[in-house]
Amino acid sequence: MEPNTRIGPRHRRLGAAGFRTARWLAAKTMGAASFHQLGSEFADARIASVRDKLARGETIYLAGLGLPGTHNSGIALVEVTQRDGPRLIVNNEEERFSGNKHTTEYPEKSIDAVVATLRGMGRDVGAIDAWLTSWDYPTLAGTLARSVLEELPQSLKLLRTTEASAFNGRRLDQMTRTPKILARQLKLSERVPLICLPHHDNHAWFSFAASPFKDDGEPVAIAVLDGIGDLGSLSLYVVEKGAMRRLYCNESMFDSLGAFYSVISSTQGGWTWLSSEGRYMGAAAWGDMSRSSNPYYRRLRKVLHLGADGEVWLNRAMANWYCDPFDNPYKAALTDILGEPLKPDQLWNPDAMLRVEDIKHRPDTQDRLDKAAATQLVFEDAMIHVVDHLLRTTGARRLVLTGGVALNAVGNMRLIEHFDESWFANAQGRRAQLHLWVPPVPGDPGVTIGAAWLFAHLAGAPRGGPMTHAFYCGMPPTSDDIAIALKADDIASERIGDISTPEGRDAIADLMAFMVAQNGVIAIYQARPRPGHARSAIVRSSPTPAIPPRASA
Repeated sequence: MEPNTRIGPRHRRLGAAGFRTARWLAAKTMGAASFHQLGSEFADARIASVRDKLARGETIYLAGLGLPGTHNSGIALVEVTQRDGPRLIVNNEEERFSGNKHTTEYPEKSIDAVVATLRGMGRDVGAIDAWLTSWDYPTLAGTLARSVLEELPQSLKLLRTTEASAFNGRRLDQMTRTPKILARQLKLSERVPLICLPHHDNHAWFSFAASPFKDDGEPVAIAVLDGIGDLGSLSLYVVEKGAMRRLYCNESMFDSLGAFYSVISSTQGGWTWLSSEGRYMGAAAWGDMSRSSNPYYRRLRKVLHLGADGEVWLNRAMANWYCDPFDNPYKAALTDILGEPLKPDQLWNPDAMLRVEDIKHRPDTQDRLDKAAATQLVFEDAMIHVVDHLLRTTGARRLVLTGGVALNAVGNMRLIEHFDESWFANAQGRRAQLHLWVPPVPGDPGVTIGAAWLFAHLAGAPRGGPMTHAFYCGMPPTSDDIAIALKADDIASERIGDISTPEGRDAIADLMAFMVAQNGVIAIYQARPRPGHARSAIVRSSPTPAIPPRASA
C-alpha cells in the first residue's frame, strides 16, 4: 500500500460491537413504539395476512413511507393483485407540495393527497393493508453508532451534525413519533404500526422488478450504489430464476461513492449536497476529461482505494468526511490537490459558486473545471471497478444499476462503453454486450415505491410488468388550477387549446416548433386526468407575447 494511505476504520471491533448493541436496543425501543422489523411477530403475521388475501383474489393496497429525517420524504400508494402483481397508483414526494427541495420534513401533505386519491377511488385509509418504511431504522441506528465508535475520538464531531440537506437529526427524532403523528392525522384511535424494510433491498427489488429483463433463467446483476443506506453504502445482488440474493454489502457509511461525489462537488462547486452532484457532473464536461493530461486526476484517484472483489475504500489519510463532513472534510493531502474546501456558509454564494459561463472572465474557472473533470474520472474508475467484479462473479450480461449514484448519467454511459463485446469476449468468453437498466427513480424518491414492491414480493405476489410510465406525483390539475397559478404580475398567458383534441395537440406542436426555432426553453406539465375530467388546457406564458419562451400543459 502506498504511503499516506489508511484504509478502513481505526476501531473496527469497537464499531462492530456498537452496531450490534445499538441495533438490538433500537429494535426493542422502536418495537414498543410500533416500528417492526422483518422477522418480527407482527411483520410475519401481516405478510401472512396479505398472502391469504391475495390467494383469495382480493386486491390489496400498500403504503410506502419516506419518513422525516432523511431526504425526499413522501409516500407511495401501490395496488397489488395475485394476477398482475404491484401497480403504482401515486408516488407523492413532499417537496412537490411544500416547495422545499429534497425535504426531510414529515410528509403531511403527501399523505393527505393519498387519502384524497383513495377516496376518489371509493376507498379510504382502512383499505391500506400495510404501512411500510423505506429504511430499516434499528439497523440505521446501529450503523450510525458504528460510524461514531469506529473512529473515536475525532468522530464525536458527527454527533454535532444535526442538520444537513440530506439528513436532519431533529426530524429524525420526529420520525420515532410517526406512528402517533400518522394516527392523529388520519383520525385513528391507535398508533399506526409500521414495518421497516431494508433500504438497499427496497432499491434492488423494485429496480429489478420494474425492469424489462425477463425471468428466463439467465442471471441479472444488481448494483446498489448509494450515498448511505441503513447497513452500508454499496450492495451487490444477483437475481436467478426470480429469486434475489445479496452477494455483498460493504457495511460502511463513508466508504461510499455517493459521499465522495457529494462532498467534493459541494465543497468545490459551491452548492449543497443533493444539489451539487448533477451540476458538478455537467461542469466536468468543460474540464480536461483525459486521464493522461488532466493535471489533478492522478493524485485525486488516491482518495479512493479500489480493492479486491470490487471493494471501494475511502483513503482516510486524505479525506476527513468520515469525521467532519461539512466543516472540515479535507485533510492536508487532499487540500494540497484541490485547495481549501468551501465552508457551509459560502454555499450558494454567487461569488463562490462554480459558473461555467465565467470561463472567459475568471482565470480560475478553467482550473476548477479541471478539478470537476478529475472527480468525474475517479468516480467512473470506481463504478467500472465495482461492475467489473459483479459481472465476472455472476456471469451476467444484464445489469440493474440503482441507488443515488445511478443518477450520474455520464458514468452510466461510460459503463456501456466499457463493457462492450471485447470485454465480454475476454472476461466471459462469449459474444455479448452490457444491457443496462436504470429505473426512472433510482434515488430515494423511488425507495418508497420499493418498500411496497418488496413487501408484495415477500407476500407471494408476482413481480408485475415492467414500468412503462413515469411515476405520478400528486393529483392532476384542473384548468382552473392552472389559470389561478398563472395569475402573477410577471407572467403573461394565453389559452391555446385542449390536448385531448387533435386541434389542441397540433396547436401545442406548432408552438413548440416555434420556440425551438427561437432557441427557447420548453417545459410541459401534465398528469393523468381525473376520472370524468378532460385533459388540462394548454397555455403559453411569456413576459413578451412576440417570442413565447415557455409553455405548460
